[in-house]
Amino acid sequence: MALQADVIVVGLGAVGAAAAWQLARRGAAVLGLDRFHPPHAFGSSHGETRITRRGVGEGAEYAPLALRSHEIWRELEAETGRSLFLACGCLVIGPEHGLSPHHGKTDFVRRSAATAVQFGVAHELLSASEIARRYPHFRPTGSEIGYFEPGAGLLYPERCVEAQLEAAARLGARLKFGAGVLEIEPFGRVVRVRTLDERYEAGKVILCAGAWTPALAGAPLATAVLQPQALHWFEAGEPRLYAPERFPTFIWMHGDRDEDLFYGFPIPPDAATQGIKLATEKFGSISDPEAIDRNVPEPEALGVFDRHVRGRLSGVRRKVLRSAACLYTRTPDADFVLDFHPQSDRLLIASACSGHGFKHSAAVGELLAAIALDAALPPPAFRADRFALAPN
Repeated sequence: MALQADVIVVGLGAVGAAAAWQLARRGAAVLGLDRFHPPHAFGSSHGETRITRRGVGEGAEYAPLALRSHEIWRELEAETGRSLFLACGCLVIGPEHGLSPHHGKTDFVRRSAATAVQFGVAHELLSASEIARRYPHFRPTGSEIGYFEPGAGLLYPERCVEAQLEAAARLGARLKFGAGVLEIEPFGRVVRVRTLDERYEAGKVILCAGAWTPALAGAPLATAVLQPQALHWFEAGEPRLYAPERFPTFIWMHGDRDEDLFYGFPIPPDAATQGIKLATEKFGSISDPEAIDRNVPEPEALGVFDRHVRGRLSGVRRKVLRSAACLYTRTPDADFVLDFHPQSDRLLIASACSGHGFKHSAAVGELLAAIALDAALPPPAFRADRFALAPN
């Protein structure tokens, strides 16, 4: 069988769309495969808005990806004429004692500030009184501190995915939708990919199929879990008070458990849903991405309001406009996997972004293209074998 592409990209969500575009920009023959028709609402790259920030409390290893992604979004906006990134600022709030965990890290507010200092990201550290004075929407108790990054904000995920796929296609990438991949097999100097209807071969394959990646990757992601999440939009008493020029994106850790957290967004004037988008993180798991219940019952949304929003955020009504389901693919340490499959240096895995991947995705796609075409090395921090290497 003749090679169908230099590189096959399996999965065309946030990372896959970015990789396909960056590969095509470098002149590679690209074949992209997706079981759905992205952008879609069946995985992890939807929901109207996503937070983006560069002073990342998850670790300094992420900052170069976040910084470069911000540049790429602006490049893509200039190329396409689309609005993809709104710099409305981001406020991260946490208890002053710093014990609250988020994405596997404690003292998240100060860690965010430390990363910002290290990489020259403009920011401020705010006391509880300063938070309340600047943004009276928030009602801190007095024991909180905040990290504010004015250059942070929100991304429009569906637009970002669509813009990159269209840009990739203009450069010659072939994109096949409704092509669910059943098997990926390294075979000598090629990698074979089998769908229900076709078989393909390429010199390299990038596997970035979100929640479907662990089953296709096998052992390297055996410890990853699939965690259903829910997003909720609530009615605002005065929507103008939640306009982007008056209200930032935010993450608020208000207790000592992973579950003691919620995050939210302003109401962009062109948003499809004219409500305040709020969400928390859930830690139950499923074994099959097809098993997710995509119907989010209203009592679940009202429970989020009662548990997290009431008494902390003013001007939000206990009226649900809509809810949506999505999926996290989370590793034990909540960090990424960006590495070759142990069976082949022709099969790249990009997965398990653990709920904080979209803001990095543009640069991750660029990095994957460099690894696939230019022999760049995967980042050591994101090795696939680190769980096997970790002490028991």
